[in-house]
Amino acid sequence: MEIIYHPKFKETSYASDPAAEQGRIGCIIEELEDEERLNFFKPSPASASDLKRVHTVEHLRNIRERREKTYRMGALAAGASLRAAGSAFQGTPTFAVIRPPGHHASPDSCWGFCYFNNMAVAIESLREAGKVDTAFIMDFDLHTGDGNINCLGNDPDITIMNPRSEERKDYMKEVESRLEREKSYDIVGVSAGFDEHVEDWGGKLMTEDYLRLGRILKKFSEEKCRGRRFALLEGGYNHDVLGKNVRAFVRGFSD
Repeated sequence: MEIIYHPKFKETSYASDPAAEQGRIGCIIEELEDEERLNFFKPSPASASDLKRVHTVEHLRNIRERREKTYRMGALAAGASLRAAGSAFQGTPTFAVIRPPGHHASPDSCWGFCYFNNMAVAIESLREAGKVDTAFIMDFDLHTGDGNINCLGNDPDITIMNPRSEERKDYMKEVESRLEREKSYDIVGVSAGFDEHVEDWGGKLMTEDYLRLGRILKKFSEEKCRGRRFALLEGGYNHDVLGKNVRAFVRGFSD
């Protein structure tokens, strides 16, 4: 399995928000470096053309003119997403450990510590290249990825799921039963937020639930889309558990 990561993602000066807090990426990388069978790769930044597949010229200009460093970090995160999706299409499951996140970024607006929609940039790149037509997107972050919906949700070839059951057991059953009913797709993309954990904002899921989510999505991808799957880091704010939760998910999600 591939881990897409750049040391620049540890930087915190591009924004003053919880998503860029010192130590956030470090706690994840420390856990993943101890895992066997994980191969780390550095991404290159997404180009303006890559970003324009999803975002308006005005949106890109506004980000760049107001905060150049944020633009560069956002482009690097989007580039990591492109690399993750490309590897997934070739049959290698991937997880992109990136900052800033993206699922609250819409074509011409953004909020929630997001600037560019990493998932949409990745999916639209594959579609424009003629590699995929359909995609299933699972967003298990505590906060609904309105940006994912605004960028991709109106397309009949894209399905987006945001689990919303309030109880832990119901949540897992919701995911399993929904995926059992789903049709086949060309690829599975995961907006992986870990803030539903019992020691994070959501107060719901256990670390072993992220292992199970990874396994469920692995099985789904193998049954419905030739194993093509990738995941992008979104939320998760308690550094004491974040790395462990990501490691659990990656274990379940890997080949």
